[in-house]
Amino acid sequence: MNWITKIIKAGEKIKSAIHKRATKEDIANSDWTSCCKGPILKKDLEKNLWVCPERECNKHHRINPKQRFDILFGKNNYQIFKTPIPKDDPLDWTDSKSYKDRLKSARKKTGMDCGMMVVCGTINDIKITAVASDFDFLGASMAAAEGEAFLYGIQYAIENKTPFLCISAGGGMRMMESLISLSQMTRTTLAINELKKNNLPYLVCITDPTAGGITASYAMLGDIHIAEPGALIAFAGARVIQGTVKEELPEGFQKSEYVEKTGFVDVIIERKDLSKKIGTLLSILLKKNSAINSKVNETSENSQSLTKAAS
Repeated sequence: MNWITKIIKAGEKIKSAIHKRATKEDIANSDWTSCCKGPILKKDLEKNLWVCPERECNKHHRINPKQRFDILFGKNNYQIFKTPIPKDDPLDWTDSKSYKDRLKSARKKTGMDCGMMVVCGTINDIKITAVASDFDFLGASMAAAEGEAFLYGIQYAIENKTPFLCISAGGGMRMMESLISLSQMTRTTLAINELKKNNLPYLVCITDPTAGGITASYAMLGDIHIAEPGALIAFAGARVIQGTVKEELPEGFQKSEYVEKTGFVDVIIERKDLSKKIGTLLSILLKKNSAINSKVNETSENSQSLTKAAS
């Protein structure tokens, strides 16, 4: 090998290193992420509750259930429940990769047995049962295991007479479980009806993204619907709708700010204010706070008055 060949090969290696794209694993393991003004340290973002510090941006980045509950209840100040896990891959599904392998990868990535975490914590001395979905677990799609987790949380709330908070996320029902997955829409709806028969509040906090069968079931059955700023809230995708109606869609269509104007969301609350505002809403619904009771009369216990209290 002469010196010219060595120089050419060295140049190719340098070129390859420059143009090599970072993998998802590289990005996940990096100390940096990106937002409106380019790279930002994850530790700086974490200090701001994973919200972009630039006020013009204010992007609420996606976070996992444990991070959410740390913000709501205080770090590790809640009980995590181990929920029933049905048999994996009941339909023996395989596409480009087997469903069992996908589940194995998701569990390794998130440290969770399924895409939904159920906990019990306290806000304003009010005991709350809560569930939250992890988008990193197969897109937070709903399947039998997630349905069991949701029902477990509802049953615990009824038995212990606590309000129920659902922090929704996900693209809908999981195709790998077909009708089993679709049946979770019915099961969660019936469970919510049982909660309401027991006169227990059901609050929904809609986060980015919430779509498909999740929007068409438990995410839209709350007594109060809260949303984070900029969250995607939809049933079908914007391109599907635009292709169907053959019209240009309004700017910000399907974002929480637009959905609030149409009445599907009661109030938009920033992440830093969620714990305090949820505590206020539950105090009103449960008539726990005498100071609040003196200001809120019987006729004011409707969505408009509650959202005003949360604003």
